[in-house]
Amino acid sequence: MPVTVDDKPLAIEELGLLTVGQVLAHVQQKEHRLVVHVLIDGQEPDLGRLSELRTAPLGGHTLYIETTEPRRMAMEVLGEIEKHLLDTDKLRCDCIDLLRAGNTNRGLEKLRGCFSTWSHAQESVLKVAQLLRVDLNRITVDGRPFSDVMNEFAEQLRLIKTSLENRDFVSLIDTLVYETAETSSNWLAAIRSMRSVIGADSANA
Repeated sequence: MPVTVDDKPLAIEELGLLTVGQVLAHVQQKEHRLVVHVLIDGQEPDLGRLSELRTAPLGGHTLYIETTEPRRMAMEVLGEIEKHLLDTDKLRCDCIDLLRAGNTNRGLEKLRGCFSTWSHAQESVLKVAQLLRVDLNRITVDGRPFSDVMNEFAEQLRLIKTSLENRDFVSLIDTLVYETAETSSNWLAAIRSMRSVIGADSANA
């Protein structure tokens, strides 16, 4: 099986690689690359049959793998989240105005947009930390540990959920005005801290 990684042939015989899984493991562990695209005989494999794919022998097939450098991908992901977060505070203010005006349905649509972005920011920071093996204790938000931000966010979610369950829009408005006022800026600070840690690790690598 001819094996190509980022348009360069991989010497599978010299490396003793016999299966698709062994090739993927070699690329990820030995070459420290992140696999982003795989083609077998010019076709994208069924990811639902991943275990079968990993044990598939290389003989008689053509394998193409596209990779990226994990830190580069992490920085791109964080950059995208940062852009969305910058627009989220306007969504929060629009939500408050709509709820105060009694336009509940449109207000809740704006609220969903806010929490989608905030939740995505949290998920991205956690996944990037896992991918790059970054100790979350090194992530700080205005001098506070990242765990504080996650705990505050969990409490905000609880307050909003309770208000929605009780149809208590006065309490919901209060939470959005006072409790979530710093949420976007906190996530932005967390992302800046993450970028700083990644940059420091890259310089020391």
